[in-house]
Amino acid sequence: MPYAVKELFFTLQGEGANTGRAAVFCRFAGCNLWSGLEKDRASAACRWCDTDFVGTDGPGGGRFASARDLAVAVACRWPACPDQRARPFVVCTGGEPLLQLDGPLVDALHEAGFEVAVETNGTRRPPPGIDWVCVSPKARAELVVRSGDELKVVFPQEGLDPAALEGLDFRHFFLQPMDGPERERNTQSAVRYCLGHPRWRLSLQTHKLLNIP
Repeated sequence: MPYAVKELFFTLQGEGANTGRAAVFCRFAGCNLWSGLEKDRASAACRWCDTDFVGTDGPGGGRFASARDLAVAVACRWPACPDQRARPFVVCTGGEPLLQLDGPLVDALHEAGFEVAVETNGTRRPPPGIDWVCVSPKARAELVVRSGDELKVVFPQEGLDPAALEGLDFRHFFLQPMDGPERERNTQSAVRYCLGHPRWRLSLQTHKLLNIP
């Protein structure tokens, strides 16, 4: 199948359990919770999203005719590294990557030597073989993916109580302060919640603090 990619770039993972790890980010175009257009924000399930996932005009973006074509493009972003013990790492994100990420692409990325991670809103089931599953649930959307490696809750969200998620089968539980005009207040709220509920760890968007992609 063809794949529509907004942008493709090499950076450091800025948040969650893999913070600081070098990664190729493959940001797929499109989402099932919002069109990405400001005129539709008020009716979106995720009204606070700050990510541009519309179109294929970002750096490295485009339309890729096959899984192999996209895997080759991902591999070209990974630098030549003298230390071959560092396994290449790709983070499939969006938008909602599971609208497009499928078994053939996971296989092609593995064949290219990559460990494959996905960052998803959890409303669609992932294909088998993904190495790292990070789910970020949204208050107004049904959560289908209820197990994985990392649960990362943007906090606070009206109608989404982190305590109700503690029984899910994840290895890591993160609260991430919602960005925007209330970021400082939201950060303090997240700190207090983590102190009162030690199951949860604080995740900061270090890429924004450091001004890296």
